[in-house]
Amino acid sequence: MKALPVLLLLGLSLAARADTPRQVLARLQAAAAHPASAERGDQLFHDKFSGGKTESCSTCHTADPRVAGRHARTNKAIEPLAPVANRERFSDPEKVEKWFWRNCNEVLGRACTAQEKVDFAAYLLAQK
Repeated sequence: MKALPVLLLLGLSLAARADTPRQVLARLQAAAAHPASAERGDQLFHDKFSGGKTESCSTCHTADPRVAGRHARTNKAIEPLAPVANRERFSDPEKVEKWFWRNCNEVLGRACTAQEKVDFAAYLLAQK
């Protein structure tokens, strides 16, 4: 019987740690110099770059971030990027930072700026 309250508290604390995509966007916005722009995020998502190993975000994630994609080199399946199609996206700030770091280096050949991150997130959250 003593384990039940502990499990309930553990469950509540884990649920309390999950952020909403809007909360993650607000955190990203706090680090950016300008208000988020879904238009700039759309451009970042679809533009082609020459600095990284992959030409664009849409190379792996498809032109529609609401559908599943495939990694260009490994052919590994990638779940939809937009939170409207994948509730796990933009729910864990640590994972968001991890994937920005990894994918910005993969596509841009460098880390994304705070502005690029918030614009990209705004674009994805604007998907319906």
